[in-house]
Amino acid sequence: MRDHPHGGHAPRPDVWTGRATNRVQWLLALIGAACLALGVQLAVDSAWESGIAALAMAVVGCIAAGLLVLFGTLAFVHVALRVDGECLEVRCGHIGLPRRRIPLSHVAGAEFAPVVCPRHWGGWGYRWRPEKGTAVVVRRGEGLVLRLWDGHTFTVTVDDAESAVRVIKDRLRPKAPGTAH
Repeated sequence: MRDHPHGGHAPRPDVWTGRATNRVQWLLALIGAACLALGVQLAVDSAWESGIAALAMAVVGCIAAGLLVLFGTLAFVHVALRVDGECLEVRCGHIGLPRRRIPLSHVAGAEFAPVVCPRHWGGWGYRWRPEKGTAVVVRRGEGLVLRLWDGHTFTVTVDDAESAVRVIKDRLRPKAPGTAH
């Protein structure tokens, strides 16, 4: 806990928030937008007189690839983590999906991970590996690992993960009888 500038300790925040961002995802989103634009341009500017099937496949392929890359990357440009007195919530991208909410009553422990590497999870995004558990990885760097009571783990990349781990561990400590939360 930090020292308060006026003496004593700073009060524990009711809500801890953090996030992690991956600027490389914006480049991939631009590539997706370019594929989408190419598909639209092919559909609008082509004569459609020769090779309709091939042209239709090219248009559909460009539009589908563009949408997939665009929305797939925008969903993982950043991750936001929120920890309150009841749960931990992870929201991805600009619209907050995918989202995962984990009640703190399901958490057995939390650990700081100095380096979470997308390569070890199979890339960026919402990942599951049988030997590692589930993760939300938006960039290489620090993160936190939750050990859940059901034996699973959940890893998330977030800036200032050590602080998040401290807040979570503090909230997992059993309260003495007769003390307020």
